[in-house]
Amino acid sequence: MSATANNSWVKMVVDGDMRQQNDTQPSSLNNFKVKVCLPGEELPQSYFQCRYDVLRRPLGFPLGSERLIDDDEAIHAWVEKDGVVLCVGRAHLIDEASDGSAADHAGPGASTCPAFGPLQDKSTQNRPSIQIRQMGTRQQGRRQGLATAVLAVLETESIQHFSAKTGLLQAREDAFAFYQSQHWQMIDSPYIIEKIGPHHSMMKRF
Repeated sequence: MSATANNSWVKMVVDGDMRQQNDTQPSSLNNFKVKVCLPGEELPQSYFQCRYDVLRRPLGFPLGSERLIDDDEAIHAWVEKDGVVLCVGRAHLIDEASDGSAADHAGPGASTCPAFGPLQDKSTQNRPSIQIRQMGTRQQGRRQGLATAVLAVLETESIQHFSAKTGLLQAREDAFAFYQSQHWQMIDSPYIIEKIGPHHSMMKRF
C-alpha cells in the first residue's frame, strides 16, 4: 500500500493548516500547522531547538548535537502551534552506494548507527530508499496525532521528491509501537546505539 493511500485519513496541508479528511480525528488538530522544507531550503532555529530539547538534551548531549551533516540535503517537516515547534522529523535519500550506516550526529564522539540488512542486497527492488531520522515530539504535543502527521508528510514528500520505493528507520525502543501502528515493520535484530539505548531497525514499502 502506498504511503499516500495508507495515510489518506491524515491531515492535508492546506495553506499551512492541518485539516481533517474525516470525522475520526480529534477536532483540536485544526489548531496546529504543519510545515515542510525541501532540500536546500532554510530551516528556522526553532525547528532545531525542538530536536535538541526532545532528542538530545534528555540524554545529556551538548547543544549542536541535534545537527546532522546532511540536513541541507533532507526533507524536513514539523508541527507548530502559536509559533512553538512541537513535533519534528526529517527524511533523506540513502545514497545508492550506502548501506545506511552513519554517525548518529555531526559533533565529535558520535556513535555509529548500524547498516540496514535490506540494503546489503545490491538489487534495485528496495531503492530509491529514504531514511526517517530525528523524529520527536514535545511533551505538551504528545497523543494528539502530531507525529503521525509529520511521518505521513515525510513519506509522501519522499515519494514525490526522491521517487522513494521504501523507507527505513532506526526506532528507539519506546517509539517502536508508534511506527508499527503506521505500518512499519521490524527488520534485522534489535541492537544498542551507544549513549542512546536499544533500537529496532524498521522498514516500509511505499
